[in-house]
Amino acid sequence: MLNHRSVLLLIGILLSLHMQAQGYDTASVSSPISSNYLETVNKRAGQLEQKLDKQSEKIITQLLKQENKLKRKLARKDSTAATAVFGDAKQRYDQLQQKLAGTPKLKQYIPSLDTLSTSLKFLEQNPQWIAFAKDGPAKLKEAMSKVNGLQTRFQQAEEIKKFIRERKQYLKEQLGKLGLAKELKQLNKQAYYYSAQVNEYKQVLKDHKKAEQKAIELLSKTKLFKDFLRKNSQLASLFRLPGDPNDPTAVASLAGLQTRAQVNGLIQQQITAGGPNAQAQFSQNMQQAQSQLNELKNKLSKLGGGSGEELDMPDGFKPNGQRTKSFFQRIELGANIQSQRSSGYFPVTSDIALTAAYKLNENSMIGVGASYKMGWGQNIQNIKITHQGIGLRSFIEWKLKGSFWMAGGYEMNYRSGFQRIAELRDRSGWQESGLIGLSKVVDLRSKILKKTKVQLLWDFLSYRERPRPSSILFRVGYTF
Repeated sequence: MLNHRSVLLLIGILLSLHMQAQGYDTASVSSPISSNYLETVNKRAGQLEQKLDKQSEKIITQLLKQENKLKRKLARKDSTAATAVFGDAKQRYDQLQQKLAGTPKLKQYIPSLDTLSTSLKFLEQNPQWIAFAKDGPAKLKEAMSKVNGLQTRFQQAEEIKKFIRERKQYLKEQLGKLGLAKELKQLNKQAYYYSAQVNEYKQVLKDHKKAEQKAIELLSKTKLFKDFLRKNSQLASLFRLPGDPNDPTAVASLAGLQTRAQVNGLIQQQITAGGPNAQAQFSQNMQQAQSQLNELKNKLSKLGGGSGEELDMPDGFKPNGQRTKSFFQRIELGANIQSQRSSGYFPVTSDIALTAAYKLNENSMIGVGASYKMGWGQNIQNIKITHQGIGLRSFIEWKLKGSFWMAGGYEMNYRSGFQRIAELRDRSGWQESGLIGLSKVVDLRSKILKKTKVQLLWDFLSYRERPRPSSILFRVGYTF
């Protein structure tokens, strides 16, 4: 009688033989798809689904609120015109909500989402790939549900952007007749940031986790999955992908289309007929076309491009690139150090600080930090590590130009040596520091020290403190 271990071994051998028959190199891996892939997809899809839900609900509420504000403002001048322009606004937004409730499947093409969806469909039809995954079928079903829900949320976002486009055009025409077109500035900003946030979520899908990379890489080695992807992916439904030349469907889809050889032959005929300089002229034209195409792609990228509505920004409006990022993505951790030589009162010390800055936008940040003052002794012949104080910091920085920043801050420092934490409760031992100065980011061409920052600061409150600390501070910092 076979025991449990023998049964598993037999199943593994049969599964391995089946996978080899499908063109998979079983010698390169130790096991099929693990449950980590399904759990990772489920978690990420669920998180993005919730975020899209929140953002979509938020933009609809904001836009309706903004329209009501414009209606009240117009009503103070012309109540009849206000009713004519905004009278059916509530009804329009209710219709949008009804449309979103019945949103069809995803119509736009998102490569990363297509890969995730197709891989899950493949695993559903080929359960042997998750045979050893704990609760594989249940986790697969849950992951597919989350990914389908995410596809629906992205399509709902497209419907909302389409509604916003149409609504903006309508209001622009109506308010333009009344000389109030400029009042749409805030509405345009809200619409822009919503579109940018949706694009940010699409970018998140591109950053595959380790479990996702391993699973997709493993599946991509098999002919079975490649064939499935070619026939069942969203891309395949949009454009018939080339496949087996003996496939009647593929042959029918390519009927009447010119082959690459035919196109190349036609180009060569035209170049030959053009004379001796035709080849050089052709190459020059191709380079110019490629340059113009790259320039257009760069412009679209800088503007969050992709859709036309994303380029429609208010005059003079400079988007805040940090606004679409999460709270933790806007946090910049850092550390800095400053040393002071021995004086009549203070020994040789080094202030070691840890900081956390919150980016308000690309050109300014605020932050807090804490420092520890370590004493080294009076000189090299008398080295002694001592606790010489601690400090609490707050700061703000503004970007001036290039890599130069204006820096300011307020600090409280305990500058006396201490043996126990209880000694820090003595308020008389604390001194205030008011700092202002310059920071410069230095590129040291090192991955570890890439964001090195040097600071030169003036403590304008140092003159009233006794004993008086140094009024000029030089700090070297690093950000992570």
